[in-house]
Amino acid sequence: MSSPSRPVDLTATTFEKAVEDSSVLIVDCWAPWCRPCLAFAPVFEQAVARHPDVTFAKVNTQAEPRLAAGLGIQAIPTLMVFRDQILVFAQAGMLRASQLDDLLTQVKALDMNEVRAEIAKQEAAGAAPPA
Repeated sequence: MSSPSRPVDLTATTFEKAVEDSSVLIVDCWAPWCRPCLAFAPVFEQAVARHPDVTFAKVNTQAEPRLAAGLGIQAIPTLMVFRDQILVFAQAGMLRASQLDDLLTQVKALDMNEVRAEIAKQEAAGAAPPA
């Protein structure tokens, strides 16, 4: 999935395809009544131009309550980052632009073979995979 000039809006019907089609997908889970969400929106949207190799997306938790529940969203804003269809980061709260850039740099640098091996090891031990 190529990154447009602004984040794409995801719904319950488009979420899985976005995860499948993106090598790196960052999702901002938000709601229109949430002041921190509205304050973070420009930071998130400005990052699109700095990271053309990342797909930026938003989930309106008010409009998509089932999707939000399925993702385990308990506070907003919540950022989720998927790399190669694996959730590698999920955290509630706002980030500064520099923190968002650092996060994406770290995600891009991940050795996904090591991530898969760690998940397999944890699953073999009966533990839940990291979020």
